[in-house]
Amino acid sequence: MKITLDKIGSNKTTNIATRCPHCGHHGTFLQVGLQDVYTWTRRAGSSGEYPVNYLGIRKCPNEKCQGHLFFISDDNRNILLTSPSETIPFDKENIPEKVLNAFEEAIKCHSNSCFIASAIMIRKTLEEICIERGATGNNLFKKLQDLGGKILIPQELLNGMNELRLLGNDAAHIEAQTFSEIGKEEIEVSLEFAKEILKAVYQYDNLLQRLKKLKDKGNNAT
Repeated sequence: MKITLDKIGSNKTTNIATRCPHCGHHGTFLQVGLQDVYTWTRRAGSSGEYPVNYLGIRKCPNEKCQGHLFFISDDNRNILLTSPSETIPFDKENIPEKVLNAFEEAIKCHSNSCFIASAIMIRKTLEEICIERGATGNNLFKKLQDLGGKILIPQELLNGMNELRLLGNDAAHIEAQTFSEIGKEEIEVSLEFAKEILKAVYQYDNLLQRLKKLKDKGNNAT
């Protein structure tokens, strides 16, 4: 995103509320003692000058984090961009490293509006799941079919894996046109679906075991 700085000024800082890209905490980010910079222009038919964009630096309100955040907002203080960019939160517990790395890259690509790259990394996440669970086949379609016999998850999620595969194909190959577009909405739905797949494959059983342990503690207490 490019902001032209031909006409700039300084202004008192204002409140910026968002989710921290470092720790995931949501809140009003704190000022760091520096005034915001604003760009301004003359509106047609008016003799006055008006702000166009505000640029500033904040820090996370979470005392354990205090990570930095650079932001750009419009004249109504709607956030247009942050750096680091905000990412979709998800539970990383019990997800194998290679699967996690692929999915985190898909999340980061989305946060930077690189939607085609995100679709490719979602597909890569499926490939890593197949490898980790020992699914075989000469292409991803065959591997996903084999994966269905190795894991216990709802059929809807298995069907969804194939849809995500097709989305990744569209992103990686010009001739593939299963989806009419690969944009923000398509990727956000795909990421949410992929999160449910990761939960089902790697987290539900672990959650069940934790629940059973709590039951055992209750039995022992009686």
